[in-house]
Amino acid sequence: MKTFEVRVIRGAQVCVERIDATDATQARLRLEADGCHIVSIRATGISLISLRLPSRRPPFALALFAQELGTLLEAGLTVVEAIEALSEKASRASDKQLFDALLHAMYEGQSFSSALSRAPHAFAPLFVASVAASEHTGQLASALQRYRQYEHHIDTLRKRLQSAMMYPAIVLAVGAVILVFLLFYVVPRFAGVLQSSLHLPASGRFMVWWGALVDAHGPWLLSGLSLVVTAFAFAVRSPFVRRHWLAVLWRLPRLREQRELFVLTRFYRTLGMLLGGGMPAVDAIALASSLLPHSFAAASADALAKVRAGVPMSDAFEQHGLTTAVAVRLLRVAERGGGIDAMCERIAQFHDESLSRALDTFSKVFEPLLMLVVGGVIGLVVFLLYMPIFSLADSLQG
Repeated sequence: MKTFEVRVIRGAQVCVERIDATDATQARLRLEADGCHIVSIRATGISLISLRLPSRRPPFALALFAQELGTLLEAGLTVVEAIEALSEKASRASDKQLFDALLHAMYEGQSFSSALSRAPHAFAPLFVASVAASEHTGQLASALQRYRQYEHHIDTLRKRLQSAMMYPAIVLAVGAVILVFLLFYVVPRFAGVLQSSLHLPASGRFMVWWGALVDAHGPWLLSGLSLVVTAFAFAVRSPFVRRHWLAVLWRLPRLREQRELFVLTRFYRTLGMLLGGGMPAVDAIALASSLLPHSFAAASADALAKVRAGVPMSDAFEQHGLTTAVAVRLLRVAERGGGIDAMCERIAQFHDESLSRALDTFSKVFEPLLMLVVGGVIGLVVFLLYMPIFSLADSLQG
């Protein structure tokens, strides 16, 4: 059994009650049967009977929430009615608690954006800012649609990057498995056959040495290899190590250019979405700059200071490296004729095409080179295996 703390409306008052139930659904049903209107519900304690190993909670589906909320708003529901409907259809207890918390905040008179900001683990600052901007224009459904489009573009680019790296990762994994099989199974057996030979080439002597080493310390070698792989996996997942590895990669000129292009693409897409939602330019630049990497922090702060001082956006961005040759010209056109939000989106689309071409080139060039490297390493091991056999065959013929 679990203990739940429930905020309910009885008559005209909001009160807090505690109830024991197996889950939140049962607690909700029991209170609704008593004629209570539930504002929020959360678990406060768990008995020893229900203790179990902790599990990783799946993240809140923000993109799906934006889509469903936008659909309900376009159908004519108010924000409160839409959240109530989503709360009723939510299948996960964590989602129900989140929606109930939103409803409770709005029942208290808070704005929708303020209610969202109370749950930063579920609602990204950019989403909250988009909603806040739409509250001044009264176009929340349009703001949700723009956010969905933004997430779609970012997700599409992220998937392209993942798919571009998936094939090399599979090739490396398969090559590593084949190499381990050759070194720990095939080579020791060849070494056992060659031990009785008197005259062996250097490759044969190496195989005999390696075979003897595996026979004597094979479990320790495999354990050490497993530890190295595990340490590598943890290092890849560590933000500190990953940041330093990426810093080394970004020193390569070509990779640095593509990374800067990706950062600027996201910056302009975010800026266009916020400006299109009605947010003032200074506030939109400040929020979009907060999404930039740390290496862009000083440049974005200086550019924002100049925009606040009255410098045109195109000049401020150009002086601090926040544009490309194409972007600065398009921004100047928009500053003369208006529609800077649409122009920012056009800049992002233009750079998206450049990134797509770069990814295609990377796939066409890097994947064959990787196949050659992996095949060359495996072929070298096979060559070392056959060299002693050829040497023995020549000695027998002689």
